[in-house]
Amino acid sequence: MKSLQADVLIIGASASGLMCAIEAGKRGRKVIVLDHANKAGKKILMSGGGRCNFTNYTVDADNFISHNPHFCKSALSRYTQWDFLALVNDYNIPFHERQHGQLFCNDSSKDILNMLLSECAAAGVDIRLSCSIDAIRKQDDGSFDVSTNQGRHSVDNLVIASGGLSIPKMGATAFGYEVAKQFSHHVWPTTAGLVPFTVQPDDKAWLAKLSGIAIECVVSNKRASFKENILLTHRGLSGPAILQISSYWTAGETITINLLPELNVYEHLNVQRNKQANTSLKNALSDQLPKRFISAYLASDNAEQPLQSFSQQRLKDIAHKLNAWAFKPNSTEGYRTAEVTLGGVDCDELSSQTMESKQCKNLYFIGEVVDVTGWLGGYNFQWSWSSGWCAGQVV
Repeated sequence: MKSLQADVLIIGASASGLMCAIEAGKRGRKVIVLDHANKAGKKILMSGGGRCNFTNYTVDADNFISHNPHFCKSALSRYTQWDFLALVNDYNIPFHERQHGQLFCNDSSKDILNMLLSECAAAGVDIRLSCSIDAIRKQDDGSFDVSTNQGRHSVDNLVIASGGLSIPKMGATAFGYEVAKQFSHHVWPTTAGLVPFTVQPDDKAWLAKLSGIAIECVVSNKRASFKENILLTHRGLSGPAILQISSYWTAGETITINLLPELNVYEHLNVQRNKQANTSLKNALSDQLPKRFISAYLASDNAEQPLQSFSQQRLKDIAHKLNAWAFKPNSTEGYRTAEVTLGGVDCDELSSQTMESKQCKNLYFIGEVVDVTGWLGGYNFQWSWSSGWCAGQVV
């Protein structure tokens, strides 16, 4: 089968892959993008509930998790959120800000994907879908020979933008990690990030009845703390605060949930008791938390009893339960519902300026396959835009 020649071959029509293709194409490079899916940018389309949280007004290295916390700084400073916003504005895509600087499309994620595909077309990028990779070989002349179900490609520069393991129903595979290992890269162990928790059987018995309740909390462990909503589900706990802390959680660890972070519950209960001694514990808290939640969470504390029947020590214990709920997850829901993959290709073996491998010349890794994982809020897309842009300047 005849080998197709190209300057740059990008494996993965992902956010990072498309950005890299655009930038390389603009430089007059012949670029081919391959993806095993039948559509480009599938994860872009489903992100943000179909509205694509494409970046954030505030982006900092502290919003990312990596074994090398400094690695992302170069790319994020060279292609910023403002650069991507300028592109969005060039296409007159309407967007809005939600809390914490998160930016979403007003209409549809398709607006972002169509913008990227239009830029690819203008740059002469060749995108080939439903294409599976059979083998990658480094030739004696330094080029790469890539065999696929659609033919062979001989290329000078190879870019891996195939993503991580999150959401396997979208086609996620370990392909990028396998390529990294083939070319002698260290790959940090991977786990699911930004993912809901499942609960212990004892907790499930009462939590399952409360599915749909959302509460603004502070959720924390020894490494991180987030103040956002938690959402009770029929499987466990979800919501922004839970997704955020999940990326910092290790199996078997207990996390602390302050259900009323703006309130000293012990003081509040004493004030209520002094005002109305016959008020029940549940009613004394009904302005602060949903009654259904109070009844279930404080079931063993006689929530229907009047405040005057509680000793000061019992009030302190109840207050502690509300201000410092010690919650021990059973596990997470895993890659099935995870938004991102933690771990990946070791940043110490990549150039922070170009994303080129230090182990293999003209091989690049960008986006989620790299050991850089952002918080919830548009940070993972910004890493994709920034890392893809950097590689696109040099491939």
